Amino acid sequence: MRYDVVIIGSGIAGLYAALNLPKTLKVLLINKSHPWECNTYYAQGGVTTAYDDADIDLHIKDTLDAGSGMCDANAVRLMSESSQGIIQDLIKRGFEFDTDVQGNLLYTKEAAHSRNRILHAGGDATGRHLHFFLLQQNPHPMLSDATVVDLLIHDGACCGVEVISQGKRRIIEAKHVVIASGGVGSLYEYHTNAHTISADIHGICLEKGIALENMEMIQFHPTVFVSNSGARKQLLSEALRGEGAWIVDENGYRFLYEYDERGEMAPRDIVSRAIFDYKQRTSSQVYLSCEHFDKEYFQERFPNIFKALNDFGYQMPKDRVPISPAFHYSVGGIKSDLEGKVPGVQRLYVIGEAACTGVHGANRLASNSLLEGLVFAVKVANSIVQIPTQGCSEPFAIGDDVLELSSDKEKKDLLRKIMWEKVSIVRTNTGLNSALDTVKAMLDEPVGRLLLLRLLSAKCIIESALKRTESIGVHYIVQEGNSK
Repeated sequence: MRYDVVIIGSGIAGLYAALNLPKTLKVLLINKSHPWECNTYYAQGGVTTAYDDADIDLHIKDTLDAGSGMCDANAVRLMSESSQGIIQDLIKRGFEFDTDVQGNLLYTKEAAHSRNRILHAGGDATGRHLHFFLLQQNPHPMLSDATVVDLLIHDGACCGVEVISQGKRRIIEAKHVVIASGGVGSLYEYHTNAHTISADIHGICLEKGIALENMEMIQFHPTVFVSNSGARKQLLSEALRGEGAWIVDENGYRFLYEYDERGEMAPRDIVSRAIFDYKQRTSSQVYLSCEHFDKEYFQERFPNIFKALNDFGYQMPKDRVPISPAFHYSVGGIKSDLEGKVPGVQRLYVIGEAACTGVHGANRLASNSLLEGLVFAVKVANSIVQIPTQGCSEPFAIGDDVLELSSDKEKKDLLRKIMWEKVSIVRTNTGLNSALDTVKAMLDEPVGRLLLLRLLSAKCIIESALKRTESIGVHYIVQEGNSK
């Protein structure tokens, strides 16, 4: 099996990269499950764009401020300056964002944005609508139910991938490989991610000596309904708070103002820590209150949230919904340059949540993620077209290591538990070292390859957190016995 380009992942970044590659190239997209089982499908809020040229500098400032001084300013400027062109390209191709009755685009606001600049589609189903649209537009073949278990690298160049598909391991050669596999959500007990997002490719990169950057920067979404039984928890979009929802305790008290003068509109890391601390300090339950929304408007603007919560027995918007922070987004990732290239490995690229482009710094600004995936997908597609290559001639052997052992399930559950309890919203050296000891002990035991890759990624996150001794952005580390 030989291709010009193999793209690992079928979310917004992978699909938009494929859409921008010419049909004359032989391109294959690989996804681990069904095409729609990806984080893009579950994205609710929207796509950020500079409202107009005059808003570019302010969008850049908001992004840099949210990133706590750790963003790559050039990457942020590239993203913001590209945003309007990306939106117009989607509209030109036929995508429909939500509009008012006169046909004007509707912009909403989310936390830490200075103005309304976020476009949405289908109310709270922007990701779903975009994903379905890009799937329809995709001109290239797709291999589903296939897991990438290795990157094939020879003489400093990526030559393809090894996959497990239909119970068989196969070599797929490629002149270019694009990683668009998402983040690390399944490492955590409580998360909002698709079940396929499990840090496999990050682990492979660590095996190959490929740099990962800012892996300690893990973003937790503050408003998640975690009482459902599934592994993926029900996200309650930040757009709810952007349009007036409140976070309250059981007495209706809006306690966030004790922590930040912006209240519900403070950045996600501040809101998540405030909820964590307030619940711990007062033993109170915390709720999202949408009581002052008009029911008709709520059902039209947030149809998926309305239906999901109704299925859980809540009458929206009048009922308060119990919430907790949960893992949402991997801010760091596989190191990338401004062209989406992976430094040190020719013909290997990374985009979307899997990448660390420098855009997000220490904390992602709400709804910048879909935009980042779109912008750098175009950069990668352009790079591939401009780099003629013959590919590799080196033959690769299929691996013979065991993919899964019967004992892996119990260890995987333990890993998720310790990552949530000791490597999450508030961290201590004692907790991090305890987590590291547990992960190292599991690495010393017989484990299947897929669990091994998760453990390597988890170990990298923990070690990165231990190296950063001062709190910044979403990385919040405290002295023992002091949680605030």
